[in-house]
Amino acid sequence: MSVQKPYLKTSLATAIALTLAGTAPAHAGLFGNLLGGDGASAGDGYPSEVTGDGGSFSEPFAEPTIQVDGQQVATDQRCIPEADGSLQCKPAAGTIAVLGDGRFLYLNALEGTENAELAVIAQFGEISVNDQSRVMTLDENDQPTWVKPSPIDGGANPDGNDSTTLTGGLLDTADNTAKNDGALFCADVAFLADGRMIAVGGTDYYSEPGIDGLPVGVVELEGLKSSRIFDPDTNTWSQSGDMQYGRWYPSLVGLANGDLFVASGVTKLLKPVYPDDPIQSGRNVAQTETYDTDTGTWSDNGAAAQRSLPLFPRMHLLPNGYVFYNAGGQAFNPFGQAYDQALWNIVGAYNPQTKQWTDLGYAGLPLRLNDVGLDALSTTLNPTNLSADQVQRLLGDLVGKTLDDPTAAIGQLLGVPVDDRALERAIGSGMRGSTFSIQLPLRPDSNGGYHKSEFLTAGGVPTYVAAGSPGGYLPVSSSRIDTVVTNGDDMAYESRLTGSLNQPRWYGSGVMMPDNSVMVFSGGTRDGVTLTGLEGAIIQAERFDIETETWKPMALAHRERTYHNTAVLMPDGRVLVGGHSPINTAYLSFVNLDELGFADYAGRDPSFEIYTPPYATRDDRPTIRTAPVALLGNGGQFDIQTDRTDIDQVMLIRRKATTHLVDGDQRTVVLPIIARNNKTVTVKVTKNRAVLPAGQYMLFVSYKADDGMRLPSKSTPVAVLTDPSNPTGPLPQQLAPAPEDTGSDGGLLSGLLNIGNNGGSLLDPILDLSSGGISAVPTLGQLQDGTPQLLNEAGVAIEGGASVLKQTIDGTPVALQGLIVDFTSLSSL
Repeated sequence: MSVQKPYLKTSLATAIALTLAGTAPAHAGLFGNLLGGDGASAGDGYPSEVTGDGGSFSEPFAEPTIQVDGQQVATDQRCIPEADGSLQCKPAAGTIAVLGDGRFLYLNALEGTENAELAVIAQFGEISVNDQSRVMTLDENDQPTWVKPSPIDGGANPDGNDSTTLTGGLLDTADNTAKNDGALFCADVAFLADGRMIAVGGTDYYSEPGIDGLPVGVVELEGLKSSRIFDPDTNTWSQSGDMQYGRWYPSLVGLANGDLFVASGVTKLLKPVYPDDPIQSGRNVAQTETYDTDTGTWSDNGAAAQRSLPLFPRMHLLPNGYVFYNAGGQAFNPFGQAYDQALWNIVGAYNPQTKQWTDLGYAGLPLRLNDVGLDALSTTLNPTNLSADQVQRLLGDLVGKTLDDPTAAIGQLLGVPVDDRALERAIGSGMRGSTFSIQLPLRPDSNGGYHKSEFLTAGGVPTYVAAGSPGGYLPVSSSRIDTVVTNGDDMAYESRLTGSLNQPRWYGSGVMMPDNSVMVFSGGTRDGVTLTGLEGAIIQAERFDIETETWKPMALAHRERTYHNTAVLMPDGRVLVGGHSPINTAYLSFVNLDELGFADYAGRDPSFEIYTPPYATRDDRPTIRTAPVALLGNGGQFDIQTDRTDIDQVMLIRRKATTHLVDGDQRTVVLPIIARNNKTVTVKVTKNRAVLPAGQYMLFVSYKADDGMRLPSKSTPVAVLTDPSNPTGPLPQQLAPAPEDTGSDGGLLSGLLNIGNNGGSLLDPILDLSSGGISAVPTLGQLQDGTPQLLNEAGVAIEGGASVLKQTIDGTPVALQGLIVDFTSLSSL
């Protein structure tokens, strides 16, 4: 069989004609340090010098076959033509999730773009098809195998989608095909508490205007109402309840009670005109919804819960149960994004109990809105959210606080520090497009409570408020940490700059690592959606040190991955890097300009690489010998047996599920060590469900080696189960925040850790330990000799508990599975 290239090489003359003004690096003068990073790489994608061990990337690997004309064909090509000339291609990991048993579920993106011969914007309504999904397994030698889920495309809308067209079917092609009415592309994904994964939204493709029978028109990408669930036990997709609103590029966040919150998305991307609801035209979906995991249904959260947000807004769950919007998103809507886009610059928090938003500050600036009486600013200015209560509250604040003392208010406004980074702070403030938002480890204070949440963002394209656009073209190297301190309903927002990236980076994938660092992978030198095919690729990874708040250049990947790239933490502490599904060059067909220094545009890249960080090659990493396979979030304690006596950190990292750099449930929780006995540490679990929601986690222990490197273990899988005594009720009362300065030299460890061997702790009189041990956890003796454990009524007799336990135990290292087989057998009781 002859194989044709799915892309074109272009002549130098054609390339020059395609290259538009502004694509060359423009980083000199005033903006040099901001846009140029270290000044050496100048944002052109060339690597910076690596000092010391930068880790390494494995050779790329990909699914070995493609189904062509009904047959599986082995090939190392990305695509193969069928008899009719259309290309069949291997799927790329535009979305990826780490399942509870250690396998990887991934979803394709932009399936069918390789078949555009003229212009994807004119043909994609007809040539697009629903995206494929895959499950990949890596064995102990990193040898991959693949399974195709059923149905392979997730199965939504087999009878067609009820499209929101303007002409009622007269000048559109919305009803002429069912092969592209339920695409997984641009759905968001999240794990349910029982270990299944839900995908919400997606894409319905058609032409509008367009005429049946003609292969061209003007493509429309309409957001789906669909929600579908992947079951890892059976590798199958099933349909759940539909949302009230079609959403393309929405964001999901799991709530403390296990339900899901969804916000934003757009119903019609290119032509957002809705005759039945004109005020919603020209903007993203402002309505928010909540998914009831018990009934599988969605409900509108009401008028006060509406908020204008960018696509794929960066959101996270705070320790008080609120959902925090961190002023990041995808700045990708043609023709000006939204008429109320200025509101995207304001960070805010949503209260699921009252179904209302609270505005916290202008993103990136050390200025709190409530300091000057503007706590209701964004929700009041939002024309679809207008209510008498909000207006009255805003006016009351203005009159009561600001006008009584205007000098003080002005002083607060002018109190923003002016220093050598003032320009960077100003340009880097506001909504940041195409940036990751990583929640840094949640750490308990000396009272055992969790109150401070910190979020790292770096790179992306800045806001140009004066220009009326929420996203620029050239990315920045600026990096900042946004902090939210919570004490019940009281919240305070602050922001500070960190050291900059070593070069500006658009669309870099961030990963929280078990050694207290954050890694960023892939991305480009320019916005690859604004001018597709004309960005340079960044193949160098970078590492952020939380202690020094600086970025360090690390190893170079083998493949160029710009748009729809992904990266996830593996259970052994390495990182699986994949994806790369760009839009066709200049929105035409794939024209590869890589020989001129631009990114790889030879279609989608189905390959993966494994990044091995420096700590993963050390022979002095700690080892977890025994640990629980399940925890109840009831405030109890458990033991971990290791091979060392100097373990000083225990953390739970939730398994990642990411699309478009977004994982609203990504979290790392540090558990306090309250006692130790030789090589066994006793650890305290919070009962705050907003800190540690039910679901599947990876348990790591670590210590600091003599050379200063923090060395984490490989993880062991842990299922956090809902406390049956409080499965969905109000959150437990948060512990009072500890004083900022306790006077202790050792901080948390000296206050909590009892260095003796009597099992006591300073936490004993502070926290309620009357619930005793965690009943769903086998004792160390039972793990060692395999004897069954008699579980009490609070064990695994929890709806969904058996499923999540099975997946967790399936993911346990082979050496430990024999120790817990009897515990597994009790999951059906």
